[in-house]
Amino acid sequence: MTLWTPEAIEVPDGGAGLDALLDDAPARPAVFAVWPREGSPYLARTALLRRRLHRLLRERAHPSRLLNLRSVAVRIEYRLTASWLETNLVFHDAARLHFPETYLKLMKLRMPPYVKIVLSNPFPRSHVTNRLSGSPALYYGPFRTRNSAEQFESQFLDLFQMRRCQEDLEPSPSHPGCIYGEMSMCLRPCQQVVSADEYRSETERVTEFLSSDGRSLLDAAVHARDRLSGELNFEEAARQHKRVDKIQQVLKLRDELAREISRLNGVAVTQSVEPECVELWFVLGGCWQPPHRFGFEVADGKTVSMDHRLREIAESIEPRKLARGERQEHLALLARWFYSSTRDGEWLPFDSLETLPYRRLVNAISRVAHPAERN
Repeated sequence: MTLWTPEAIEVPDGGAGLDALLDDAPARPAVFAVWPREGSPYLARTALLRRRLHRLLRERAHPSRLLNLRSVAVRIEYRLTASWLETNLVFHDAARLHFPETYLKLMKLRMPPYVKIVLSNPFPRSHVTNRLSGSPALYYGPFRTRNSAEQFESQFLDLFQMRRCQEDLEPSPSHPGCIYGEMSMCLRPCQQVVSADEYRSETERVTEFLSSDGRSLLDAAVHARDRLSGELNFEEAARQHKRVDKIQQVLKLRDELAREISRLNGVAVTQSVEPECVELWFVLGGCWQPPHRFGFEVADGKTVSMDHRLREIAESIEPRKLARGERQEHLALLARWFYSSTRDGEWLPFDSLETLPYRRLVNAISRVAHPAERN
């Protein structure tokens, strides 16, 4: 996905006429790079390109401590953007290209936390991490903060009997165990109360719970409650009702984006630099796909069906598979935009492209394209 496709302004020798060229620069949000005669460019984001370039390249009569690139600049490159999401994705693309060793530091990109189920361990366990590893594991997130991830982990583990200790177990009947085993909140594999296969079946229940966003456990509990109620076994039905309520309370602790990351699919709808258009930014399996510009086309005086064109776009998408490190960065960019208090555009999650909710997407496009009509 190449988003850094800049336009260029060549700086005249000696700077003659530069101010006039800067006056013609767009007064719009952009990612830009000022290239010196030697070395790496000055890369930055701005809400108003023309004003920022004038500040960096204006001629000064007296020395100043403010950064001035007029004497060294030979070329200016810029790409206009129309949303904070687009700005961040374009900046990430340009920074990776020009600063391959330090771009994450330049972007100040914080990796979000996940709940990780360590499947490479003979006795799988969970913990909170902000790194994706190459070993077998299930990742659930991204969460807004580490505290919210830890709270969700603590509460959902109460629904199962998977171990909470972090040690590499050497099971033995003489193992001292822990308080969770005494409270029947752990199968106690450390004391060989269960075999590795029996413990693995409990781990599978955990991974199924996370992969289904809780439906595997919630649906079973609701079905059991309704069956017991129908059999007039009200005491057991009441117990199942309490379990249903507890599961629902745990699921409410999830942050909005939190999914098993291979199932993290959605589309961000943002404004476009082109008038009467929006940009569709699809995320599939936690990876950003190349954007699709969506305009309101008219043929023979009639607007072309939005639903039909959206289906054509969805059918044309060939999901990209990225290396682990780049996928981690894509998830971080998604979390940065989505959890921001200044988020622009709209986010529409879905299970798969085959189940894309077209009616809701059409409504989202209309709201983003014509924001004044919402007020």
